[in-house]
Amino acid sequence: MDAFMVVATFKPGTSMAEVLTVVAEEQAKVTELQAAGIIGEIRLATASRQTVFLEVFGSSQEDVESSVRMLPMAKWWDLDIFPLNEPASPQVAS
Repeated sequence: MDAFMVVATFKPGTSMAEVLTVVAEEQAKVTELQAAGIIGEIRLATASRQTVFLEVFGSSQEDVESSVRMLPMAKWWDLDIFPLNEPASPQVAS
């Protein structure tokens, strides 16, 4: 499986009070997907940017989107999905 970074931005007009009602359900699903090796790290920038960063593993962008859409909060998200790669090796000067 390949690694992807998913940038999930809350759609304009999303009621954060409504979002907070599914936090426990979201945490349970994240734990399940992490145990299955589908989701890695999650980082939040919700206070300042209404954005969630998810490390997700899958065989394609479509596979990754399908996995993220299993999360209860995903219905409020616009997704940008980026395939990740290893950093380039520094070239040794000759």
